[in-house]
Amino acid sequence: MSSLNRQNDYSGPERRHHKVYLTRNSEYHCRDNVCVAVRDLRTGGFVPDHPAIGRRMTGGVRFSDGSVQSFSRPGEDPHPGETLFFSDGDLDLALQTSALRGIQRPPKAVVAQYPR
Repeated sequence: MSSLNRQNDYSGPERRHHKVYLTRNSEYHCRDNVCVAVRDLRTGGFVPDHPAIGRRMTGGVRFSDGSVQSFSRPGEDPHPGETLFFSDGDLDLALQTSALRGIQRPPKAVVAQYPR
């Protein structure tokens, strides 16, 4: 049995902490849903002063024809097509992204590159 098959058969609690949320222009790198780095997809470089850094990914929402088509609550993975919200607790100042294109796990080498 390959390691990939064993990994897919695992049914215990999620132990991984890092996720990358891909949008049209950026990758939002999060540890336990808190943004720790943002990479600009055009340049490939990290943006050290991006306003999402240090904020919690609080959910996502997708509208169509003026109504909510899907939404994700805090702690749930957002769905492709939803715009993400990053907040430091004040929803009036929440950062909204473009539509989510996908969620990935960053390689350890990328995690090691996160700005300190």
